[in-house]
Amino acid sequence: MENVVVLIVGAGPAGLATAACLTQFSIPYVIVEREDCGASLWRNHAYDRLKLHLAKEFCELPYMSYPEDAPTYIPKALFVKYLDEYMERFEIQPKYLTSVESSKYDNDNNCWYIVARDMAEFTTAKIIAKFLVVASDENSANNIPVIPGLDTFLGEALHSSRYKSGKSFFRKSVLVIGSGNSGMEIAYDLATHGANTSIVIRSPVCALYNFI
Repeated sequence: MENVVVLIVGAGPAGLATAACLTQFSIPYVIVEREDCGASLWRNHAYDRLKLHLAKEFCELPYMSYPEDAPTYIPKALFVKYLDEYMERFEIQPKYLTSVESSKYDNDNNCWYIVARDMAEFTTAKIIAKFLVVASDENSANNIPVIPGLDTFLGEALHSSRYKSGKSFFRKSVLVIGSGNSGMEIAYDLATHGANTSIVIRSPVCALYNFI
């Protein structure tokens, strides 16, 4: 049974920022991450063209700014580098390949009882924490709707988290489903790489034009 003050679940930007803030106030913590690296969503499941959609001054983590020569909109590779340097500066050392299986709050003892699994050693551990911070990403789970005929589709079908670049789709016909940030950017990336790109959207779209 391990006793900790704060248990942080997830070593993405939110989890790393929480760890840095706790460090500033000398509050001990343990941070666990089910993948084998920090910021795994950005590192392993983001397309090459991806950039932050807000200017860099609105996307900094606490206590550490971007370099002065960084572009206004931070690209994926630079953001991952920034997170690695952030972890080094604040000496954040997540317990990788550790997945939280359950958590229950004990009102009598004012603490959390947590069961975590070491995915490398195939063992479980029980943790008692005074505070529990869930910093797992809301986009960490793929959501593929049920589409009739998809199981017999002879072409390639992939979720946006597996998409990297449009280079391999040159002169191919590609249908993008959805008009969120990922859908619109992936459609643009495909088109610029010479794919015959179409996009379908479930709801009406409002297009705004700025005439100067």
